[in-house]
Amino acid sequence: MTAGRPSLAAGLHLRQEQKAQPRLYQAMDLLHMPLLDLQSHLREALVDNPFLDFVEPGDEPDDSVDDLPESLADDAGDDPGEEAGEAEEAGEAEEMDWEDILLDDYDAGGRREEYGEREYYAPTAAAAQTLWDHLHEQLNLLRLGERELRIGEEIIGNVDRDGFLSCSLDRIVDALNQVSRAEVEEMLARIQSFEPSGIAARNLRETLLLQLRDRGREASLACRIVDGHFDDLANRRWPELAEEYGITPGEVQAAADEIAKLDPKPGLRYADASESYVIPDLTVEKVEGRYRVSHADTSLPRLKLSPVYRDVAADRARFEGESRAFISERLNSARWLIQAIEQRRQTMLKVMDFIVERQRDFFEKGAEHLRPLTLRDVAKHIEMHESTVSRVTNGKYVQTPRGLYPLKFFFSGGYSTLGGEDLSAEGVRARIRKLVAEEDPTAPLSDHEITARLQEEGVRIARRTVAKYRDRLGILAARLRRRV
Repeated sequence: MTAGRPSLAAGLHLRQEQKAQPRLYQAMDLLHMPLLDLQSHLREALVDNPFLDFVEPGDEPDDSVDDLPESLADDAGDDPGEEAGEAEEAGEAEEMDWEDILLDDYDAGGRREEYGEREYYAPTAAAAQTLWDHLHEQLNLLRLGERELRIGEEIIGNVDRDGFLSCSLDRIVDALNQVSRAEVEEMLARIQSFEPSGIAARNLRETLLLQLRDRGREASLACRIVDGHFDDLANRRWPELAEEYGITPGEVQAAADEIAKLDPKPGLRYADASESYVIPDLTVEKVEGRYRVSHADTSLPRLKLSPVYRDVAADRARFEGESRAFISERLNSARWLIQAIEQRRQTMLKVMDFIVERQRDFFEKGAEHLRPLTLRDVAKHIEMHESTVSRVTNGKYVQTPRGLYPLKFFFSGGYSTLGGEDLSAEGVRARIRKLVAEEDPTAPLSDHEITARLQEEGVRIARRTVAKYRDRLGILAARLRRRV
């Protein structure tokens, strides 16, 4: 018997597979982009593709993507002889380098000024001063030697975005080498006198003390409580503190209220403003008793086909070969982008229209009346896939008569009440928030009591779920909410 040996052989196999085209991925990306990202993407497209132009404010685009020259609708591939014949019929034409014209932003007459005056210039936001910029600015105002400056820079470099010193002084001493701990402590004290008040503290207790001292409250009851009984303060042990200082619980409560007005994270006021800067993608307005949805993308460049380059491309007798392929690709790309942006707009309107229809009680009465809503519900109604709805709603915001909300706010599971009403999880959380806001502060509601109140309203919910929702809302437990 001979041992089997590997061999090479050619074979033919049929296999069916589905591949997404690059433009399908681009279309999905456009759906997913929030408004600010889309603005940036369209500005880049305007620079990259000379067939794109933007609609001037107050003008309406009069170029329809359906009216493009049919000769450029497909990739280059016509009979060269046919093009040559057309060129002869058109007469002798001046030879032009079409690729250079398009890439150099000249119009068909060779003049740059006409198009240049209509360029789109995006407003650029000035960079906000960061916390570290602010601290370095104050450090440089001091008359310091090179050694002291180096210590100060090391300390500032270890301040986190909340404003706290994120490492020990011993670590700073080791990092700088040949400096003493006393020198580091002295420089830390100087930096802790900088603005914002309470900066470079090593813990919450220290930042509160720094802020009270900056306000001239070193001898106050609030300062003494923070300095000597911080744990009792954190756990709201008013009777114990009252007995310790020989005062009434009401006076302790007043001191705690003063402390509550201090900033527990002083560095955050210098956080990058762009982190919390939101531009709504959609607007819901009530007009004559009806809610109307519209786009809020007034800052978004509206695209159209550039009439100059469109006319250039229509004269197909003047170019051939690679130039024809180049122009065809750019024109088709411009047409596709205009159609994709319009499709994105229409899809967002469909989604928001259904949300408004389904959540009308929210717009009329508030968050307590939000109904359960899922991506599948919307997808079924607008006859699109769930993934499309997810991309449309992710990272998007809507301005409503009740405030600014992310579109995801309107989606959640829910509960059925005894009366047959559907209530979303967000609606239940809103009811918990309202119950706590209306409670007697001297006898706050426990989780068990909140559960009982909700069940009286017909909401079937467990106590542990109430506790979970209360935590998510940032509401303290009953014993920590009690006031005297």
